[in-house]
Amino acid sequence: MSTLLSFEETLAQLLDNAAPLTEVETIPLIDADGRILASNVVAAMDVPSFDNSAMDGYALNISNFDQRISGLPVVQRIAAGQVGTVLAADSAARIFTGAPIPPGCNAVVPQEDVEVHDDRITVLRAVAAGQHIRRIGEDIEAGSIILEAGRRLAAQDLSLATSVGIANVSVRRKLKVGIFFTGDELALPGDTLKPGAIYNSNRFALTAQLSRLGCIVNDYGNVPDDRTATIGALAFAAEENHVVITCGGVSVGEEDHVKEAVAAQGQLRMWRVAMKPGKPLAFGRVGRAAFIGLPGNPVSAFLTFSLLARPFLLKSMGATLEPMRPLYLPAAFEWPKADTRREFLRARLIYDAQGQARVAIYPKQGSAVMSGVVWAEGLADIAPGRTVAQGELVPYIPFTALS
Repeated sequence: MSTLLSFEETLAQLLDNAAPLTEVETIPLIDADGRILASNVVAAMDVPSFDNSAMDGYALNISNFDQRISGLPVVQRIAAGQVGTVLAADSAARIFTGAPIPPGCNAVVPQEDVEVHDDRITVLRAVAAGQHIRRIGEDIEAGSIILEAGRRLAAQDLSLATSVGIANVSVRRKLKVGIFFTGDELALPGDTLKPGAIYNSNRFALTAQLSRLGCIVNDYGNVPDDRTATIGALAFAAEENHVVITCGGVSVGEEDHVKEAVAAQGQLRMWRVAMKPGKPLAFGRVGRAAFIGLPGNPVSAFLTFSLLARPFLLKSMGATLEPMRPLYLPAAFEWPKADTRREFLRARLIYDAQGQARVAIYPKQGSAVMSGVVWAEGLADIAPGRTVAQGELVPYIPFTALS
């Protein structure tokens, strides 16, 4: 298991080993943001459910659209939520956005295209039959699937479901993820740092990343650099969670006990990936739980989670995954030395005087330089063996695609 897997092979193996949760629950739509749909959402009604005005203006019943419309009497007023009466030929109704179109109406004109004189109007521009009328079912037809199972619900999805009167949705139950961190050197903010100690920044980043995915996070804290303690922590976490994620302890040092602990209680299926930063990534199973071992360096941990653990977790949650689609933009940097591993450089977009976007990179690309991740807005994805010259197109992955 010493050979480095390519990034693509690693991701494929992770996804092949992701078993989606089968448990579902029905919850109120108002609580469904970020949850994974367990079944299709089908519209039981048309949207709009009636013909309505697309804007504030005047509903017209016109006999001849070729003539200039002048002196048309305004015979009624229809606000949203009100129902008008039949509109007689060659008359108008004051109407507002969303209000039902009255019977007889064959066009709506916006109020800015009209001059009003007492109770009559003159239309200043040509009118086309049916203009500015939103027809029944124009947005959604009754019986159509509006949201598919496997979708991770967002705010716009909740709005769409609300528009057809959906009150509750069937979603996958939340994934339980247990986390712990190895290292005698780790301390928490607020503690006094002893000589050689560092603050455990990975704990806060990983907890936030998992929470934003919608996981239930069980945090077991720091575990000493000890084989017995690591085995005990791993066994306990595997009993209570669907997935166990560790940070640190998966490299080749004498104090790195996580791989041994996994092998002692389960199966280590994968170790080490040809990416930079992030080589010491481990995957396996302990009992019924899947196991992911992230590197200890904070940038490596952040990126391996975002690029590899995140899609594994989403598939385990029952989500339908979309392939990663980077933007291809000119480089505002040079990368003269090729690496045998796939490199993910901390990057952001800058713009020239013509508004052309280019990809700039942070000057310090070390795996412990978290300030570069904060500065960055995405990643420049550099293939193995590739160098980059100024102006060459490079794949750019925004962080928004990894959240």
